[in-house]
Amino acid sequence: QARLVESGGGLVQAGGSLRLSCAASGRMFINNGMGWFRQAPGKAREFVAAINWNGGITNYSDSVKGRFTIPRDNAKNTLHLQMNSLKPEDTAVYSCAAARGTMATVSPGYTYWGQGTQVTVSS
Repeated sequence: QARLVESGGGLVQAGGSLRLSCAASGRMFINNGMGWFRQAPGKAREFVAAINWNGGITNYSDSVKGRFTIPRDNAKNTLHLQMNSLKPEDTAVYSCAAARGTMATVSPGYTYWGQGTQVTVSS
């Protein structure tokens, strides 16, 4: 059974940084695109960032471009989200996901989802 588990969330002040991790188990995702999504209270799930199977292509939402990066380590079957210059509007539950194919930027393109980790940015 494939499983994705996020970690690294927490409370941080505006302007601070956090690094989220997503550990995959049960199968390797080295041939799959991976991504991060977030959902704030009362809002729909939102695409944050995606990376293709070998890390050569990345895609970011306009709201995080220039502040977040999405490195992956295929040897460790791990995905990260480095979040810098955090803003209160970044507050949400962040979930990682594994795509059906080599790259995806919309949620229907993903088949495996983690449970999420809470990120709270105080002003």
